[in-house]
Amino acid sequence: MTTDSGAQAYETRIRDLPAGERPRERLRSYGASRLSNAELLAIILRTGLPSESVLSLSTRLLFQFKGLSGLARASFEDLRSVRGFGDAKAAELKAALELGRRLLTVPEIERPTIQGPQNVADLVQAEMAFLSQEHLRVLVLNTRNQVVSTEEVYKGNVGSAVVRASEVFREAVRSNAPSIIIVHNHPSGDPTPSTDDVQVTRQLVEAGRLLEIEVLDHVVVAERGFVSLKDKGLMS
Repeated sequence: MTTDSGAQAYETRIRDLPAGERPRERLRSYGASRLSNAELLAIILRTGLPSESVLSLSTRLLFQFKGLSGLARASFEDLRSVRGFGDAKAAELKAALELGRRLLTVPEIERPTIQGPQNVADLVQAEMAFLSQEHLRVLVLNTRNQVVSTEEVYKGNVGSAVVRASEVFREAVRSNAPSIIIVHNHPSGDPTPSTDDVQVTRQLVEAGRLLEIEVLDHVVVAERGFVSLKDKGLMS
């Protein structure tokens, strides 16, 4: 059995994969929600075997335990018995699965509630205002306007030519959410919405109507503050 300390120099690592196949780079570029279960597992496991890539190991693991639910039910010893696993890999995987389980049991009272654009800014501005590129994120809300998840949809030029409704609403459709809030940053420091910002917003509001998912607001954050397109009357 290969352990994390045995033959480590010869194991296939994520950084050894071709650039287009590296899960970490794909996660950074497209967001975690765009990765397969095998790719997410590969990021956790980090290394494969001398004769098996980490992606192949992850796929084999999912097949052996019949998916994520089977992995979640597996004991520490069950995982340690997998070819290529030692104590470290088994412990890392058990810890990651336990965090996921605990997230599902987080009381709704602990989820941020959005009552207006100030709440959105409080949630994301400290992180997003100083990013060097534009990032567009979607806050997915439940019926109580609590944030269920935050999804990064685009990084780079956030304009009408690149923003697609299918990407923006993907997670809301998957989780049957009733509403979303769009938020993106202006690296220039000025949160004033651009013509493209207004155009994108109106397109997404219309797409949301067709999907029966309400776009509650589009908030632009920057170093010098934030602007709500809803408050400015720019959403229709």
